[in-house]
Amino acid sequence: MNVTLKIWRQKNAQAKGKFKTYPLQDVSPEMSVLEMLDYLNMQLIEKGDAPVAFEHDCREGICGTCGLYINGRPHGPMRNTTTCELHMRAFKDGEIIYIEPWRARAFPVLKDLIVDRSSFERIMHTAGFISINTGSAPEANSTPVSKIIADKAFDAAVCIGCGACVAACKNSSAMLYAAAKIAQYAMIPQGKVEAKERVDKMVRQMDAEGFGFCSNTYGCEFDCPKGISVDFIALMNREFFSSKVCKQKHK
Repeated sequence: MNVTLKIWRQKNAQAKGKFKTYPLQDVSPEMSVLEMLDYLNMQLIEKGDAPVAFEHDCREGICGTCGLYINGRPHGPMRNTTTCELHMRAFKDGEIIYIEPWRARAFPVLKDLIVDRSSFERIMHTAGFISINTGSAPEANSTPVSKIIADKAFDAAVCIGCGACVAACKNSSAMLYAAAKIAQYAMIPQGKVEAKERVDKMVRQMDAEGFGFCSNTYGCEFDCPKGISVDFIALMNREFFSSKVCKQKHK
């Protein structure tokens, strides 16, 4: 199949970027989008041109580094699919494909399709952990957790931190990301020790990073490659308001 690529090229964080057109022929429908970009880069290098810079690591839908904005959608047209899992058979022969980086103030473009997502890391560093001293590995059944709660916590823990929720939101909100990270701890006994401190610090850091507010358009849930539900945002809000009420009571 033959396609025409419109790819965002930007030399560095200070440079002004623009779309550049690349006709690409003999693309296998079985290639992933990342393999297709590898194929393009091989041709660019052979011509002496600079290859397109993009992030990738596992190429198995696990690491979350490969996030690209493809034809107006985070990770492309397929739901519950990361960019590395998206294959060229999802597109038509002769199609024009627009590929660009995430667009958010908190995700500044570093080069071409690569953005700086360290803002997510700073949110996690503030309180996204459990610091109780567990000693040696405890007996698995010493802290009973119901199957329903365990499954729900795992549903939140599958977040790969790719940033699709931010890219999908018209306000560039990181609420779904923060909610997933908060919920995975808030729902289990081990995470309740620091629950109120955790939600307060992580929400404060999220705001400090410049992410927008949530206006409940559900775009984040729709475009999340792991299908994380906005129900976790409601849970985070309850945790946040609970922490504020407790602080007022102790004043």
